Amino acid sequence: MKVQFTTLGCKLNFAESSALGKELLSRGHERAGRGEQADVCVINTCSVTDMADHKDRQLIHRIRRQNPDAVLVVTGCYAQLKPQEVSEIAGVDYVLGMEEKFRIPELVDRIEQQASRKGGKAVVETSLIREQDAFHGAWSSDDRTRCFLKIQDGCNYFCTYCTIPLARGKSRNASIAEVVEQAEAALRGGAKELVLTGVNIGDFGRSTGERFEDLLRALDEIAGEFRIRISSCEPNLLTDSIIDFVAASRHFAPHFHIPLQSGSNEVLQIMHRRYTRELFAERVAHIRQVLPHAFIGVDCMVGVRGETAECWEDYLAFVRSLDVSQLHVFTYSERAHTRMLEMPLEVVPAAERKRRSEVLHQVSEEKLAAFYARERGNEGTVLWESKQSDGRMSGFTENYVQVSRPYDRRRVNTYEKIIIGQEYV
Repeated sequence: MKVQFTTLGCKLNFAESSALGKELLSRGHERAGRGEQADVCVINTCSVTDMADHKDRQLIHRIRRQNPDAVLVVTGCYAQLKPQEVSEIAGVDYVLGMEEKFRIPELVDRIEQQASRKGGKAVVETSLIREQDAFHGAWSSDDRTRCFLKIQDGCNYFCTYCTIPLARGKSRNASIAEVVEQAEAALRGGAKELVLTGVNIGDFGRSTGERFEDLLRALDEIAGEFRIRISSCEPNLLTDSIIDFVAASRHFAPHFHIPLQSGSNEVLQIMHRRYTRELFAERVAHIRQVLPHAFIGVDCMVGVRGETAECWEDYLAFVRSLDVSQLHVFTYSERAHTRMLEMPLEVVPAAERKRRSEVLHQVSEEKLAAFYARERGNEGTVLWESKQSDGRMSGFTENYVQVSRPYDRRRVNTYEKIIIGQEYV
């Protein structure tokens, strides 16, 4: 069978799609080539916002038009949260929840016995994800340079605006030994950079009794020339001890991604976040103390219920004061089954949400420009990637400064020491 995977959303989704693709290849199936008609189309969806749901629906319609005779399988967060809605989209054959996603290889084997696409009413297979204890490890191999390594899944935090615990289930993880084994397999496959991925990776160890920091130390003992990035980690779980370890490690990049969500303590309480802005500022200050050149990315949400004009101004002033490198800005959208909808709070109009988002995007651009200017003239080690655009290739330094040069196939997936801003731009 020729199978096409299309993935939306987070790095976790991409890691899982890649792992499922490898399993299908091992069973004798093939990936459909670009522009080639597929026998089975798998769409791994996202549902973090209403806009994500809209993009999912658009993609489903487009894939069906492009592959009129294929069996169309929809899985991922949108399928888990709204299976009935997905099943009613014209052309969908199977709707698989988050746990059922990992049975896709068996489903494709069964489909191979059918002479044509299923047609008719969609088959819906979902389960109560909060009752699932199984952890399905995954790592992406589609990009030989960078590998997304899944170490954890699910979340126990239940922030008032978020549906991820309902879509991904409770916090659970692989063992340290299993993660190390998968990391070594990815490195043998040619990866030069591992990105530790999950829903709440700092909560690693919830199901095995181990610690996140112990995992980092075990991964740092692996021999070879490669580096590791830590993806988003909650500020209350990113301890000074972890930051100090990264600063002294062999393989870990000076790169942190920390969700702030709001710079107003009042709004953080409404969100049911587990830290204050003072703790967040302490984390940033400690990173700057031990890793002054580190890249610090920050997640920011705007327009949640209860974000009054006073809270917004307080939030904005706090964000401006932070010595961080870039903001990742998200506009709040109401999500069914979240507690925030039950709270008697002021609703921020859509136009004002958009305006606040634009303000933070501008702040982000200013901070990124300042960070790049500060790094200009410093030495860095770039890992060149395979993608090319207009005859040029690009790569990132250890502290996530992006540079480019004329394309040279021999440099793909290799490290090169450079002077930032002088040899390449």
